[in-house]
Amino acid sequence: MTGALAGRTVLVTRPAHQSAALVQAIEAAGGQAYPFPALAIEAVPVTDLSTALAQLRVADCVIFISPNAAQFGMTAIRAGGGLPAAAEVYAVGPGTARALQEHGVNEVVIPPGQDSEALLALPHLQRVAGRRVVIVRGVGGRALLAETLAARGAQVHFLECYRRLRPQAEAAPLLACWQAGGIDAVTVASAETLHNLAAMLGEAGVPLLRHTPLFAPHEKIADAARQFGVVHAVATAGGDAGLVAGLLNWFRNTP
Repeated sequence: MTGALAGRTVLVTRPAHQSAALVQAIEAAGGQAYPFPALAIEAVPVTDLSTALAQLRVADCVIFISPNAAQFGMTAIRAGGGLPAAAEVYAVGPGTARALQEHGVNEVVIPPGQDSEALLALPHLQRVAGRRVVIVRGVGGRALLAETLAARGAQVHFLECYRRLRPQAEAAPLLACWQAGGIDAVTVASAETLHNLAAMLGEAGVPLLRHTPLFAPHEKIADAARQFGVVHAVATAGGDAGLVAGLLNWFRNTP
């Protein structure tokens, strides 16, 4: 197979239910994908979300911070009666907007960037005093969005609809492949995924991780990888296309 990724094997660490498109894109560019989920996603039972769903029903703004938030959040929201008709819906990034569209939500505001900072820069979210905002996300997460909106006078609540977990997987086959020179690049979509991967690989795998080119769809994630000790951490554009473009650019210019 020809292509800029010919002869290259790329480690794909996304959750199992989200890896297929990236695997296909890598293979379409001539490469070989090695799927090894380093993050697992578990839905929070709808029965645990009754208070959050009650707050949602009177929300003026609903913000989905990730495709997982859209997928798991809309499943819970539909079980709880649906989105309030008059609420403004925001999505952090086009991937999140696409996930919402799959659930029939088409009127979505998307910031030009793909992070909380870009969302907070939108004019409509500058004037939120007295407005009721529900942030749909996983359990935990960054505080910036909620704290900033609260400082602007909003009443902020969370609908935390999924949990992020470290998978229980046997890493020995991956480690053996890597030690034999069989992994040429790593992709990660969060700092949490990176640290999970390191823990799953164990002490013998950390030097391999640090000395293999790593590609992440945001500068913050790439910076976290550098702080971890990854020698070549490349921030790409968002989504599958951005990751593959970053891989192609790297290997076109790497002997």
